[in-house]
Amino acid sequence: MLSKNIVNFIGCDGEYEESRIVLFGAPFDSTTSFRPGTRFGSQAIRNASYGLETSSPYQKKDLTDFKIFDSGDLELPIGDTVRVLEEIEGRAGEILKDKKLPFMIGGEHLVTLGSVRAAVKKYPDLCIVHFDAHADLREDYLGVELSHACVLRRCWELVGDDRIFQFGIRSGDREEFLWAEDGHVKMHPFDLDGHSEVIQRLLGRPVYFTLDLDVLDPSVFPGTGTPEAGGVSFQELLQAVLAVCRGCRVVACDVNELCPPFDQSGVSTATAGKIVREMLLAL
Repeated sequence: MLSKNIVNFIGCDGEYEESRIVLFGAPFDSTTSFRPGTRFGSQAIRNASYGLETSSPYQKKDLTDFKIFDSGDLELPIGDTVRVLEEIEGRAGEILKDKKLPFMIGGEHLVTLGSVRAAVKKYPDLCIVHFDAHADLREDYLGVELSHACVLRRCWELVGDDRIFQFGIRSGDREEFLWAEDGHVKMHPFDLDGHSEVIQRLLGRPVYFTLDLDVLDPSVFPGTGTPEAGGVSFQELLQAVLAVCRGCRVVACDVNELCPPFDQSGVSTATAGKIVREMLLAL
C-alpha cells in the first residue's frame, strides 16, 4: 500500500484504500531537447493548487466530495532513463493492480511511456488520446530512442496502428507527418476539432489520455520547455479535456510539460493546476 504525501494537491487527502484515483508525480526531464526544468512541475502544481478552490464552477462539483489519494513524487534516478521508466511503470502498475486509476503529473513527456507500459499490460486493447503541440513520432532524436521527441512512437510500438489519436499537433519534422499519413496514427493537426467523433469511436474501449500542456498557445501557457505558437485557448482545451474524461473509458492519464523556471508570473502553473482539478472531477 502506498503512503500519503506530505503536501497533497488541494482536496486530495483521501486514504489509499478508499480512493478510486491515485495521483503521483514523475519529476524527470533528462531528455529535454530545449529548455529544461519540467522536473519541478509536479511539486509546483501541488503548491499552486492552494491558490485554487476545491470547487469547480464549470462542473458544479467539489474535490471534497470525492476520495482521491496523492502518493507524492517518485524518487527517480535522473541519470538513468531506463530505470526511470521502470520506476514509473512499477508505480502505475501497482495502482492498476489495485483497480484504481493512476493519474501522473510530469515531468517531460517521455514519462508517459512508463505509465503506458503498465496500462497496456492490463489492457492489451488500449487506445491513446494525445493532446500536444508536437507529434513526438520520431524514430529517434539525435540517435536516442528514449526521448520526449519519440514518446508516441515508442507507445505505438506497444499498441500498434489505429490506436493513437492525436490532436493539436502543429510541430514535427516532415518524416513524422508522412509516417502519420501512412495510417499508423490518426492525427488531427492544429486544433482539437474531431474529438467528439473519436470519443464516440472509442466508447467502451480502455483509453490512456496524455495531455502535454504545450498544446495551449504560449500566450496562455508560456511556462513550458518547448513553446509553439498557434495553440488552443484555455476554454478550448478545457471543453475537450472534459469531453474526453467524461466520454471515454479512461483507465490511466497524465498531465505533463509544465516548466516552472520559465513561468515567471506563475500563470502557467495556475493554469496547469486548474486543468488537473477539472480532470480529477470529470474522471
